[in-house]
Amino acid sequence: MSGADNVVWLGTPAFPEAARTALADTRLRANLRRATGTIRDKRLAVAAELEDWEELRETAAAVKRHTLRHLDHHLLRLEKAVTAAGGVVHWAADAAEANRIVTALVKATGEDEVVKVKSMTTQEIGLNEALADAGIRAYETDLAELIVQLGGDRPSHILVPAIHRGRSEIREIFRREMGEWGRPAPEDLTDEPRDLAEAARLHLREKFLRAKVAVSGANFAAADTGTVAVVESEGNGRMCLTLPETLITVMGIEKVLPSFADLDVFLQLLPRSSTGERMNPYTSLWTGVTEGDGPGNFHLVLLDNGRTATLADEVGRQALACIRCSACLNVCPVYERTGGHAYGSVYPGPIGAVLTPQLVGIENAASLPFASTLCGACYDACPVKINIPEVLVHLRAEAVEAKRRGRLLPTSEALAMKAAGAVLSSPRRLAAVQRLAAVGARLLARDGRIGAMPGPFVRWSGTRDTPAPARESLRAWWRRTRPPTSGDSRTTAERKG
Repeated sequence: MSGADNVVWLGTPAFPEAARTALADTRLRANLRRATGTIRDKRLAVAAELEDWEELRETAAAVKRHTLRHLDHHLLRLEKAVTAAGGVVHWAADAAEANRIVTALVKATGEDEVVKVKSMTTQEIGLNEALADAGIRAYETDLAELIVQLGGDRPSHILVPAIHRGRSEIREIFRREMGEWGRPAPEDLTDEPRDLAEAARLHLREKFLRAKVAVSGANFAAADTGTVAVVESEGNGRMCLTLPETLITVMGIEKVLPSFADLDVFLQLLPRSSTGERMNPYTSLWTGVTEGDGPGNFHLVLLDNGRTATLADEVGRQALACIRCSACLNVCPVYERTGGHAYGSVYPGPIGAVLTPQLVGIENAASLPFASTLCGACYDACPVKINIPEVLVHLRAEAVEAKRRGRLLPTSEALAMKAAGAVLSSPRRLAAVQRLAAVGARLLARDGRIGAMPGPFVRWSGTRDTPAPARESLRAWWRRTRPPTSGDSRTTAERKG
């Protein structure tokens, strides 16, 4: 499978169709509204506690801009530092190469199972499926990822992948599936959060104690020291990163930071923006290998998979600054109503709408840049100040251009824009069209509104409640009510026209 095949879920409908289905799911909308509202309110409260919050955002944005401008330099520094600390660095151009590298590393240990943490990048490349094809079973250890895996589901949120599931649904998934993957759920399992978490803890504990190989993602990596960082809230990450003999980290190349000192900024921004906490409950840092402390073998797989192509776009590259906090999802009115599955991608919400089309090519995700109201809430919430609306508009232009290149005849939209240009460039033509519009409005309007219009306008008007044009235009009203000035030789009829 190609990288595009993995980032975008094959067989899923385009966003407009998927969103229409999601909007009809009242339980999904209730779950989303409750969860995103709670996280959003917590984020606002803890961000307001810091007087220098905006300065932190500016600093983080500056660090990311600098890093992306000099990405090759910092990646080579990172490779040198990791190697000097006893780790091994691998370079993967795409998903297929990354999967081959990880599969070979696991096979070399003689093991047939791995435990995983922080797995969004590995979901991007389809690692679990690649390992399964090689006879290796991967166990997700994050609670939400475990729910998704046991349910044969797909993640729908960056921070809370199972946000679309209610407590009763999770209980049934645990009772039905846990026994097939290891320790079964208790017979008397309830849907209380404490009981569900305890069932997951008991189920996972035996895997942590048995596993010899772990696969992780990474939140950050410091180029000067070779230190890799993972932040999480449950402690499963600490178990994965310390107990196994071999640790394999798959990291997108954009996660590198110039220096260890830069973590000071990002470790303040990330927890407040993601979980609404002042600090992460578990922040794990490791630098290569240390005898008698943690894994004895460390491999860092640096993944491109469309990132250097994105870097070449001066407007679109800012999407690579994302620290995966999900703040943009929690404030987005579109995401709150459709959920993550509608985006048909590992990366949902506003950031997915700008990142996915660049990673896979705009022609493979042309509807995503239009999955937005352009309200700007995502830009206001982003801790690294990614101007998502700007990138959305930029990608919309690319999507239209890509569609135009593939057509022999102009689209109805292109013809409409050309006609509008001809009308707006002539005062006489504009006045004539306004008079016709007023007549047409009286024929089509009901209670002052126009519903679905016939012909080529049906798709546009069918999703909008359009006010009827005024019976008289401002231009006509002005001419009718204002007497001619000196030197105005127009007749009364001309003024009315």
